[in-house]
Amino acid sequence: MKKEYEATNYESDLTDEQWEAIKEFFPSGNKSKYHKRSLVEAVLYVVKTGCQWRMLPHDYPPHDTVWSFYRRARNNGVWDKIMGNLLCI
Repeated sequence: MKKEYEATNYESDLTDEQWEAIKEFFPSGNKSKYHKRSLVEAVLYVVKTGCQWRMLPHDYPPHDTVWSFYRRARNNGVWDKIMGNLLCI
């Protein structure tokens, strides 16, 4: 069963407005165990803090899941689109 989004309280977290601007990139029929917003916020945490993937706080999905999500999004060109949309807000 897919885990519902649970907000964390980090400076790097998305606002609701930012999430609305990028959620279209994630089809609702995906089979991911984790909410896409949690995965995106975990990647943003790594980018903002410069921490190692393995050092992600436990509030986020497992680091290997987050890394895999980021790698696929980057390789498919989705990550560039996400960042482009976020820059426009």
